[in-house]
Amino acid sequence: MAFKLNMSDNGKAWRLESGAEFLVGLSVGEKFEGKELGNDYEGYEFEITGGSDISGFPLSKDVEGIGIRKVLLAKGWGMRAKREGVRLRKSLRGKTISDKVVQVNIKVLKSGKKAMSEIFPEQNKAVEVKVEGAEEKVEAVVQ
Repeated sequence: MAFKLNMSDNGKAWRLESGAEFLVGLSVGEKFEGKELGNDYEGYEFEITGGSDISGFPLSKDVEGIGIRKVLLAKGWGMRAKREGVRLRKSLRGKTISDKVVQVNIKVLKSGKKAMSEIFPEQNKAVEVKVEGAEEKVEAVVQ
């Protein structure tokens, strides 16, 4: 099973597709060492901040277990009502990572020996933007 890991570090996000089986059973809010992901991440410390399952339901730190539950919410999680006191029932997955989870969001708590830009050089390139009808090429750097 492959997870899509989204790591955030100082306002920059890094994508990694990994078959990290050790994540199964961990919960939102738990911390783990980077060496479990591989040798490149030695010295790093990560925290799981969220994720989503194969159907797109987000993981919620307030829902126990691995199943999908309908929860009555007052604010956040896609609430667009402008009136006071509006509550909606939303489907959320529990906070424990299972085999149904495909995306895991991770926050870097402690950096290691190698910088993320060295680990992910292909994600650190300049992006070329071509505008049709324009005679010159415009380049934008993603930061």
